[in-house]
Amino acid sequence: MARKNVLIIGGGFGGVKAALILSKDPRFEVSLMSKSQDLVFYPTLYETITSHRDPNSLIPIKNLFTGKRIKLIFEEAKTLNRQSKTLKASDGLEYKYDILILALGVVTNYFGIPGLKENSYSIKNFEEINRFKSHLHKEMIEDQKLDKHYLVIGGGPTGIELAGTLPGYLRQLSYNHGLKEHKPMVTLIEAAPKLLPNLSKEVSVSIQRKLKKIGVNVITKQAIKRLDDDQALIGDKVIKTKTVVWTAGVSNNPFFVLNNFSILTRGKVAVNTYLSTEKDIYVIGDNADTPYSGMAQTAIWDAEFVAKNLIRIEDGKEPRSYNAKKPITIIPVGPKWAVLVWKKIKIYGYLGWLLRGSADVIGFHDLEAWDKVTKQIIGHTSLEEECPVCNIAKMAKNSF
Repeated sequence: MARKNVLIIGGGFGGVKAALILSKDPRFEVSLMSKSQDLVFYPTLYETITSHRDPNSLIPIKNLFTGKRIKLIFEEAKTLNRQSKTLKASDGLEYKYDILILALGVVTNYFGIPGLKENSYSIKNFEEINRFKSHLHKEMIEDQKLDKHYLVIGGGPTGIELAGTLPGYLRQLSYNHGLKEHKPMVTLIEAAPKLLPNLSKEVSVSIQRKLKKIGVNVITKQAIKRLDDDQALIGDKVIKTKTVVWTAGVSNNPFFVLNNFSILTRGKVAVNTYLSTEKDIYVIGDNADTPYSGMAQTAIWDAEFVAKNLIRIEDGKEPRSYNAKKPITIIPVGPKWAVLVWKKIKIYGYLGWLLRGSADVIGFHDLEAWDKVTKQIIGHTSLEEECPVCNIAKMAKNSF
């Protein structure tokens, strides 16, 4: 019997997990297409911004598949031909499939706000992160001062994690560069009435209280209306700044609109009870219209669900119906403090931070063997900077 040709698009959590499971079954020929050669481990991305080593958040995809029966295609998916069951990629070639799994992730959405795309910083990938970090070091080396105000736009998990880390990081940079004592002004801005609009008021208030304690100002019910190179219009107030980080908006990957998929009101793709959108085409993770779409845990759960159902079908069994699982939410807020929320359970403080570390270990192990996870954890405790001034300061500190 000929092997089923499974083509997986997307090198994130969902795509990688589906490929790992299906590659173990000899009845499937598995190919994974990704425009990036690395998987971004988003739960630790905010730490990479503030000088933790890149291996924490950047895992070469080829390393994940060492010794596995998986063909890797590092190209961007472009055009789907349903009749011929082929997908054309950025290299101009067409790739055939019997089964197609789409896990492309999301893209940044600036909502048409004047100047936002041109003048803000984003942290969705390493190119954007390096641009942001270069800006921070450049102002200290060339201007010999900190910015007057640092704005983080978006009161979701990413914005909260970054805002909570920035004050300490900026103080450290200021010390490394020999600048005068300066308390950085960091403000987190959320257009909704409270932080984390999908969680309870209790959680939002606790996080806002913690942010204030570590030196972060929080503004709610105000949206950014315009961004110039040296100032932002927040509501009716102008704030002087050259450092605005945009974490608030994402949209579904444009691949789905361009290829005439059925899109629902949230911009997600309509899927049935098997996460299928059409015959032999499955959509998982951030792209699918499911209750908890957008979470890394959901992407992994979706991948396992679809992969195991495909194996059941090959075994001559009926596929199971999808049952959405509510993910555990753990959000770090500054050093050694986090909040964990799962159903009616809420845990705050140091214990929450420890549990977040455990969750990261589990997340790494979902994709890697334990020996590789150990290397990730070792990297997790190390720091590095490209800035020579900061590295000299670090060496001087370690010599005492």
